Amino acid sequence: MTRPRPNLFLIGAMKSGTSYLSELLRAHPAVFMCAPKEPSYFVDEEILRRQWPYMWKKGYWRSEDRYLSLFARAGKARIIGEASTAYTKLPTYSRVPERIRNFNPHARFIYIMRDPIERTISHYWHEVKLSRERRSMLAAIQANPDYTDVSHYARQLSEYLLKVEHDSVYVLTLEKLVAAPAEQMSVIFAWLGVDFSFRLPKIGPKNVTPEVVENIRGFGLLARLRQTSWYGKVEPYIPRPIRTLGSPLAARKVRPAEFDTSDVIEYLRPLQLRQTEELCFLLKRGFPEWTTLYAGHGGTSVEMPVIDDGSTDRTADVVTRDR
Repeated sequence: MTRPRPNLFLIGAMKSGTSYLSELLRAHPAVFMCAPKEPSYFVDEEILRRQWPYMWKKGYWRSEDRYLSLFARAGKARIIGEASTAYTKLPTYSRVPERIRNFNPHARFIYIMRDPIERTISHYWHEVKLSRERRSMLAAIQANPDYTDVSHYARQLSEYLLKVEHDSVYVLTLEKLVAAPAEQMSVIFAWLGVDFSFRLPKIGPKNVTPEVVENIRGFGLLARLRQTSWYGKVEPYIPRPIRTLGSPLAARKVRPAEFDTSDVIEYLRPLQLRQTEELCFLLKRGFPEWTTLYAGHGGTSVEMPVIDDGSTDRTADVVTRDR
């Protein structure tokens, strides 16, 4: 008996609502989305070990059989999918599109994007939450190109459009999905070839940035000590006043929504306007919904090229459906 194989890949972008979109897809009776959400099977295992030890330890990269076990309960689902944001993290993870194409030449891909400034800032808070980032926001984003590379959507998407059929890639934005989830999902379901009249249950968008994060102080030694199994064993014997004193010394609680990001936005906007111009020309559409990016710029800053019927690059077909 042939084992179910995934034919749909939700490829990112990170911190752009992939969890929300995955839940909306899973709600359809003809769609199966695996759990855990991000098996990351098609990335280099050594890089995965360095970048995401937690998922590396899950070991789905070890064999195709282990990976396919995630889809064993797909039943008669017509669409079988997974969602791994590592699949659009160039240059950290490379050669993903050709690996997926070799695995399933008929695979389809969904790429969801978010206002690149908002996404980059959310990415920073994600790293802080995981205790992997102790620098200030501006210093971290200036020093680590990963933050802005993931928001360089044209670069990430171009890699797929060079390797797979353009009609197999669907692109949308988080902003449009949140504004009209039923309408957007109806179009996606039609594109997938399943019942597009299916009425979604009420599924609210997930908060892509946590309300409160702990910002590790200093070199993080005290914070790491508090996370060890040894500390968990001795903690009950430490007097409460000492534990209470140690908490603010290890980390301080920060509310991202109250954090002043004006200097970060000022730094990011010129760079990400240029990156978004590339995206506009690649997809032949603008992104006026990205209000943080275009604040004070009156919307998209590029004049969109005219699309000639029948003679232009079919890249335009990828995204006209989410307008």
